[in-house]
Amino acid sequence: MKPSKKKLALLLLAVIAVAAVGWLLLSHYGLEMPEVDLSSLAQDATALLPGGTSQWAQAAPTPGPAEETSPQSPGLLQVYFLDVGQGDATLVRAPDGDVTWTMLIDTGEYAYADGLTDALKGLGVNRIDALVCTHPHLDHMGCMARIVQRFEIGALYMPLIPDELVPTTSGYEALLRRMKEKDLAATRLAMGTVIPCPEALEIQVLSPDPEAVWEEMNDYSGVLKLVWGSNSFLITGDAEKPSEQVMLYSGQDLSAQVLRLGHHGSSTSTSVGFFDAVDPEIAVISCGRDNKYGHPHREVRALLEERGTPTYRTDQDHTILITADGTSLTVTTDLPSVAEKIWD
Repeated sequence: MKPSKKKLALLLLAVIAVAAVGWLLLSHYGLEMPEVDLSSLAQDATALLPGGTSQWAQAAPTPGPAEETSPQSPGLLQVYFLDVGQGDATLVRAPDGDVTWTMLIDTGEYAYADGLTDALKGLGVNRIDALVCTHPHLDHMGCMARIVQRFEIGALYMPLIPDELVPTTSGYEALLRRMKEKDLAATRLAMGTVIPCPEALEIQVLSPDPEAVWEEMNDYSGVLKLVWGSNSFLITGDAEKPSEQVMLYSGQDLSAQVLRLGHHGSSTSTSVGFFDAVDPEIAVISCGRDNKYGHPHREVRALLEERGTPTYRTDQDHTILITADGTSLTVTTDLPSVAEKIWD
């Protein structure tokens, strides 16, 4: 019968304690001791303990500088498409000198506040340099107030919404209160907005058009393109076909290797012309397991199949990590799910 991970961890911690005491006694009597990395042993013990944070810490290393053998490489960019059920949350991590720069795009519903906090803390995130609310629907920003409360925030970006569309939900009002408490002002998210980031990373805000007037909140969604060397990602919020048409006619370069499909794979987004302009090598859909909307819709699935585009879905693949090294992409699936606490 194999001992449990918890018992192994406790045994290893006991060994560390004995080793530390022995080292102190022997050093007291002037004996030369070999170097022992107790911190490394402690980390091994922690990794054996049950719990979400240790799983997240093991899921992916902190992005560091480029390998010495490839001095032209910008290092590793990590883009996590977090599984937050029927919602959206995307975490971007990039090396910035000796630290890691972090951007969080949307957060999912209020119910995921603790799970998302655990995920971020488990990855070593204490500060969010750029917090982006693509638009104030609860499946995108329901727990953003909690994130503002629990983390240091460098800057927050939101689209400007007409008065008649401004939501009166408790989640949106809570976000405004937390922003006021932290003296945090929102920067308007619109085409051309500059989001400060590491030198190797380029962030282009492609939408919404600051002059456009829409009837639907979704069309005010922020759309971000990330460029890392020759790698690129397009993250579209809930932007629907009218917004896609404006982007198509704007003359902006929409091409990207990775497309996070709009509106959870709804047929209201991902028009054929827009999809072909992006011409992605990989498609990602953020949607909830057995969701009542039927996302992703049949029309979108048919388009992906017709184009032969490899597709990853959070309802099937859980949290998805795509790592970019400036040249190639690596996809990792089945990482810990923020939504698991709700499903259990």
